[in-house]
Amino acid sequence: MDPRFVDLLTPFLKFLGDQEITPETSLREHGLDSMQAIELLFAIEDTFAVVLPDEDMNDATFATAGSLWNVISAASDTDLTVPDADLTASDADLTASEADRTANLR
Repeated sequence: MDPRFVDLLTPFLKFLGDQEITPETSLREHGLDSMQAIELLFAIEDTFAVVLPDEDMNDATFATAGSLWNVISAASDTDLTVPDADLTASDADLTASEADRTANLR
């Protein structure tokens, strides 16, 4: 897992104490509630410049640090930056659409 992810996640886990965050760390057991999950989602999308797919917004994704990191990592792989010269009109529209979605969630 990326150290930025661990640093981002730590303040949301009020029962973590001095334990290390591992892929198996249960987010709910360590204090992540549904309201914090929404705040965490915004922070993730800002930090990693990704938009997590709607179909991944579920309890399984937010079950452990590893399951959440896997979704972030997959979104990062699909959100690779394409040079502007190579963008088609539909690619540019999709990119603008993703930016609008993130802005509207704030």
